[in-house]
Amino acid sequence: MDYLPLFAAVKDRPVLVVGGGDVAARKILFLRKAGARILVVAASLNGELQQLAQAQHIHLLATAFDEAQLDSVFLVIAATDDRALNRRVFDAANARQRLVNVVDDQPLCSFIFPSIVDRAPLQIAISSGGNAPVLARLLREKIEALLPANLGRMAEVAGRWRTRIKAVRKTTDERRRFWERAFRGRFASLMAAGNEQAAEQALADELANPGTASGEIILVGAGPGDAGLLTLRGLQVMQQADVVFYDYLVSDEVLELTRRDADKICVGKRAGGHAVAQHETNQMLIDAAREGKTVVRLKGGDPFIFGRGGEELQAAAQAGIPFQVVPGVTAASGATAFAGIPLTHRDYAQSATFVTGHYKADSVPFDWSLLAQSRQTLAIYMGTMKAAEISEQLIKHGRDAKTPAAVISRGTRPDQQVRTGTLQQLEALAKDAPMPALIVVGEVVQLHQQLAWFQPTTDAENFASSVVNLA
Repeated sequence: MDYLPLFAAVKDRPVLVVGGGDVAARKILFLRKAGARILVVAASLNGELQQLAQAQHIHLLATAFDEAQLDSVFLVIAATDDRALNRRVFDAANARQRLVNVVDDQPLCSFIFPSIVDRAPLQIAISSGGNAPVLARLLREKIEALLPANLGRMAEVAGRWRTRIKAVRKTTDERRRFWERAFRGRFASLMAAGNEQAAEQALADELANPGTASGEIILVGAGPGDAGLLTLRGLQVMQQADVVFYDYLVSDEVLELTRRDADKICVGKRAGGHAVAQHETNQMLIDAAREGKTVVRLKGGDPFIFGRGGEELQAAAQAGIPFQVVPGVTAASGATAFAGIPLTHRDYAQSATFVTGHYKADSVPFDWSLLAQSRQTLAIYMGTMKAAEISEQLIKHGRDAKTPAAVISRGTRPDQQVRTGTLQQLEALAKDAPMPALIVVGEVVQLHQQLAWFQPTTDAENFASSVVNLA
């Protein structure tokens, strides 16, 4: 280990920065966030530093470096393009036992700036010891994506409660178990939802009755298939889950992102055969939450768009189980985007309507006259089995039989297929289309040939069959 990782308290301490350009300004930004008293030596200041000096946020100590300037400072940073000057600063600082950093010159550094994930007061520093700073930055970006933005505030609340917890939980083990439950349970979820008052009440409840608090249900939209379309919040929640109930529409790539030791239970449904009845799924979610578990209900697309998410949360509400919702990218926006079919376009469609082709027998029938209006895009979920009826009714109620139409199968996934043609050909387009599939009807479909940027496979034979045009 070439460097000892430390977090230095520089608040109200003098830090000397030699240099007045953009590089110096970047370092000064971090020093200001840490509350340092910043002294600058530079022949000239860039515009940003001039403003800081005028506002007295930094102090221009001198225009030329002198070794005596090091006598009363805590840290030293050299950020000039003059290597001889940088070397003078380094040698003088070393002679006075001052920690010094010469920017982008690792041999002339007795300390280095790491890549920082800032969730103050929680901070994570990543360093390659100056060997691969770009790699450290890339790792920081990955960690940034995993850590909720509210972690700092959660740490502040936990800090306020430490003395109170210590007074009740006498041993280190008791306190550790308490905080483990809090940071993985309802307290953390409520903080993420921005409900700080309820979060503190959850701490009080756990302190009064340890281990008896109910879990919660978090409804998460997994997107249409491509794992890259999963939201950051969805990923964070999946990493916290004790148990995950998922549908067939959730891709293997997304499911792989769940916490490794979480229980994974499939409660999916397929057309023509229900694996688990809806009321049974509802009860399974409730039972798991009553055991104190963090329950993630993972649904393809967006759970509130033809995903029965509302029904499941109604059951949770009736059972008194707390819940949250993490939206997802719905198939109508994800699949069409990957197929190069914009839902709206000034020249073709001024509105988009989402419709389900799968509905209860006793539900109100479609208003076909509204759906058949021109200059709008219809995105029809689960409609391939009724493609003939959809085509017939739309044409009967006034939609031009030659209106462009598409069936997008397994949208956003490596085996995506797009079949295009006209409304009167919809039944043929939908026949034997791989599931899940989305029907799109509207003039915007003709833009597919021009905007189809996503190439789902590199295999020539497979690709030849991935786009079918019946026009």
